[in-house]
Amino acid sequence: MNQKGNRVQLLTSTLDLGAFFDRVRRAADRVLLLDYDGTLAPFNVDRTKAVLYPEVTTVLRSLLRLPNCRTVIVSGRAITDLARLIGVQPLPEIWGSHGWEHLSADGEYSLTQLDTASLAVLGRAGEILDSLGTPNLREDKPVSVAAHWRGLPAAEADSLRRHVQHAWVGLVGVGRPLELHPFDGGLELRAKGRNKGSVITEVLAGLSDDAASAYLGDDLTDEDAFRAMAGKGLRVLVRATLRDTLADLWLQPPDELVEFLGRWKGACS
Repeated sequence: MNQKGNRVQLLTSTLDLGAFFDRVRRAADRVLLLDYDGTLAPFNVDRTKAVLYPEVTTVLRSLLRLPNCRTVIVSGRAITDLARLIGVQPLPEIWGSHGWEHLSADGEYSLTQLDTASLAVLGRAGEILDSLGTPNLREDKPVSVAAHWRGLPAAEADSLRRHVQHAWVGLVGVGRPLELHPFDGGLELRAKGRNKGSVITEVLAGLSDDAASAYLGDDLTDEDAFRAMAGKGLRVLVRATLRDTLADLWLQPPDELVEFLGRWKGACS
């Protein structure tokens, strides 16, 4: 990967990619953490068709065959959705719903349950979305409801955003363990207490001091992960355009992403 290319940008002036991958080669523990939508897969207005970039599928399969490299998907999607989309068997380790769900590499599934009252509020939030009559607006997850307006005309998207935010603010009352989270192209009402940063903290907690790790993500929700990765591993923003971020490196998909993944695979091999 050429650090001086026209598109690859180091966002942390002290970052030396060559030295980083040398560390990956020498490390006793290696963990690669990957967001899904917008990172490994291009966005699709039809969320059921957001499949991996073909080149990413190939390198992901190779990574999962390596015994000395832990590969983890960290996503805001529900695990049932991801399992249908990833197209790789056996499935990798997955943390879904911003860390509320976990599927181990051995296939063991767990979900942190939300209280009944909060689930009822999420149901009401979904009904509000249904009343708007916008196709593909609503996405239900085990501990959240998301509203998507990506791909809609700007004026319609802005009108939906203002309407949904106003309606949902009234559902976030004192004492309710729910909060609003904007993301690229939508808004989510979800349970408090866990996010992608929580996943990073948990995954990295048991690693040795000389472990090598990297997190790749694109969205505003990935900033929680970047924050938790500070001083512990490489933070990589993967998106077509640069935005304000805590990341150390910016890659444009799919070519630079595939090159990075290939270089990681080579270091782990």
